[in-house]
Amino acid sequence: MQASLTSAPLRRIAPADIAGASVSGEAPSPGAHSATAALDSSVLLQGHKTVAISHNGSVYRLQATKLGKLILTK
Repeated sequence: MQASLTSAPLRRIAPADIAGASVSGEAPSPGAHSATAALDSSVLLQGHKTVAISHNGSVYRLQATKLGKLILTK
């Protein structure tokens, strides 16, 4: 089965939209720094199937599939 890509417009998410997002659902402790940052996919997608991510001058597309998997393409 081949997945089809939608032609829905990509939406920009401001850094402020994810700045307060908690990794584990708990408030971060003051001064605590994690070696690896993790965000829940729902924070990035915000109810959409696709989101554009700008990284080092390139735009990537993060897409959620019907089976709950994520696809990242350049």
